[in-house]
Amino acid sequence: MEQNGQKGQKGRVENVLIVGSGAAGLTAAIYAARANLEPLVLEGMQPGGQLTITSDVENYPGFPEGIQGPDLMDAMKKQAERFGTRCLSEDVVEVGLDGSPFIVRSDRGEYACKSLIIATGASARFMGLPSEQRFMGKGVSACATCDGFFFKNQEVMIVGGGDTACEEALFLTNFAKRVRIIHRRDELRASKIMQERVMKHPKVEVLWNAVVEEILGEDPKGVTGVRLKNTQTGETFEEDCDGVFVAIGHVPNTSAFQGKIETDEKGYILTRDGTCTNVAGVFAAGDVQDSKYRQAVSAAGTGCMAALDAFHFLEDTGELG
Repeated sequence: MEQNGQKGQKGRVENVLIVGSGAAGLTAAIYAARANLEPLVLEGMQPGGQLTITSDVENYPGFPEGIQGPDLMDAMKKQAERFGTRCLSEDVVEVGLDGSPFIVRSDRGEYACKSLIIATGASARFMGLPSEQRFMGKGVSACATCDGFFFKNQEVMIVGGGDTACEEALFLTNFAKRVRIIHRRDELRASKIMQERVMKHPKVEVLWNAVVEEILGEDPKGVTGVRLKNTQTGETFEEDCDGVFVAIGHVPNTSAFQGKIETDEKGYILTRDGTCTNVAGVFAAGDVQDSKYRQAVSAAGTGCMAALDAFHFLEDTGELG
């Protein structure tokens, strides 16, 4: 099958197919390509992964002055392509892992492969409120770096209590005149350094022991406030704000693999002996199997591991070529 001028002829069996194009997927592609495996990458719905919606990346090694997330991912993709990686803007909808070769079906075609690397990442989790969906893009967001600019000199709320919530709160202080974190407990879950930065920042406040019951607003203006509930007393109260940023965790992007691969109770793919899954020849890397660290550098590290694991698998099974 010929697509976008790329290889991918009907009947071709790929040495390695990589699903996802974030730090894990593209690092896997770089290593696989340098091993002459001619990897094929199906980029997914968000080419480049979460780093494409991240502005300043200051903790990726080798960039003392930091680098913009989209620039880092663009450089990774160019590096992978330089060594022979083929990238297609397609989203995987179904896989067949019962036997070799594996079958991967996207929204545009079908592929066969001898080994498979799953690097589909994770997506932001939402509260599940009807009002949250009603005002999505009208004051409700899950990405401060994407939308913070639109809240200059306004008041915003952050829902959450981990590192992500604190990072987004601090980022928003560059635009908003006041940032309040809504947290259901009386202590943040974030790392100590992030807690210290938040508590010391003059623009940031924390509303303890509170959960969002409803996001208030009106059309076409959008968000005007929130109705909160005190988790200790049950009392409800309202607070005015112009925007609500949700930062309560992530959901692994594993819908296409449900029932086909072993996952934990949250849906994260379980790996052992490096990046191996319970299906021989199928490997997982990055946030799709990492609910703890969720960093670009750790995702890249497991992407490297997955490519090496795939190479050794092909070598051991006599499938190289």
